[in-house]
Amino acid sequence: MTKAALEHYHARMQRVLDHIDRHPDTDLRLDVLSGIAAFSKHHFHRQFTATFGLSVHRYVQLVRLKRASYHLAFRETDTVTGVAMDAGYEAPDAFARAFRQRVGQSPSAFRKTPDWAPWHAAFAPLTHARSKHMTTHSFNDVTVRDFPATPVALMEHKGDPARVYETVQRFIAWRRAAGLGRDAAATFTVFHSDPRATPPEDFRLDVCASTDRPIAPNAAGVEAGLIPAGRCAVLRVIGGAEDLEAPALFLYRDWLPASGEEVRDFPLFCQRITLYPDVPEQETVTDLFLPLV
Repeated sequence: MTKAALEHYHARMQRVLDHIDRHPDTDLRLDVLSGIAAFSKHHFHRQFTATFGLSVHRYVQLVRLKRASYHLAFRETDTVTGVAMDAGYEAPDAFARAFRQRVGQSPSAFRKTPDWAPWHAAFAPLTHARSKHMTTHSFNDVTVRDFPATPVALMEHKGDPARVYETVQRFIAWRRAAGLGRDAAATFTVFHSDPRATPPEDFRLDVCASTDRPIAPNAAGVEAGLIPAGRCAVLRVIGGAEDLEAPALFLYRDWLPASGEEVRDFPLFCQRITLYPDVPEQETVTDLFLPLV
C-alpha cells in the first residue's frame, strides 16, 4: 500500500471516530458507521478493531459512559436517570450495570465519591485509539504574543496526577458558590511539574479562574494568584485536552530550539477555551502558553 493510499484509508477510519465523538447520542449502529467510512458493513467491524485496537461497540460504549461520568462528577444538577437516558440506556438499572462494570462503582457512588484511578484505567482505550493517528503540529501553528497580567483565584493540586479531578471537583464547587462560572471567568491550568519526571507525591499544578475580586478566606483553600504579563509562544490544541504532553513536548523539543527564543522563569500554562462535555471531546480548544523572555 502506498503512503497516499494508507493516509486515505486512515482518514476514512478517522471520520468514524470523529462522528462518534461529536454525535454520541445518535444512531451509531454498524451499518451507519460503515457508511460514514464508505466501507462494506460485512468487513467494517474487523477493520475498525484492527485499526484502533477495540471493537466498534466498545468504543461507542466508552464514549457514552465517559461523557456520562463527567456529568455525574461535574454537573450536580443532572439526575442519574437523565444521565442514563442521555447515554442511550432505556432504563437506569441497565446504565448502572454497564457503568459499574466499566468504572467499578455505581453511578450514585461515583457521583458522591469518584474513584479516579480505576476511571483512568477504564477509559485508557479511548485515548489509545485516538492517538493511533494523532494530528501533528507544525511551526506555523505557533504564534508569539504578549499575555496580559491576569489575576486569578487558584487552587493548588499536589500529589498523584491521577487524582487531579478531585481537586477540579472542589474548585468547580467553589467557583459556583463564588459566582465565577465559566461564562464569567476564564479557566487556566498552571503546570508546575512534568508528570513524566516528577514522583507522584511531588507533582503539582494550579487550577485557576481569572478574577480581580478579593478572595475571601475559605475552607476550600482557594487563594489569590497572578499569571504574570509577558511574551509567550502559544500553541492552540484542538481535542486532547486531558493530555497535553505531546503538544508540550513539541514546543520544548522542536519549536523552542529552532526559534532561537529563551524561556522565562514561569511555568508552562494553558487556557481552557472550550471544555468537555460542553463540546465534544475532540472539539475542545486549549491554548498552551510557553513563557518567553
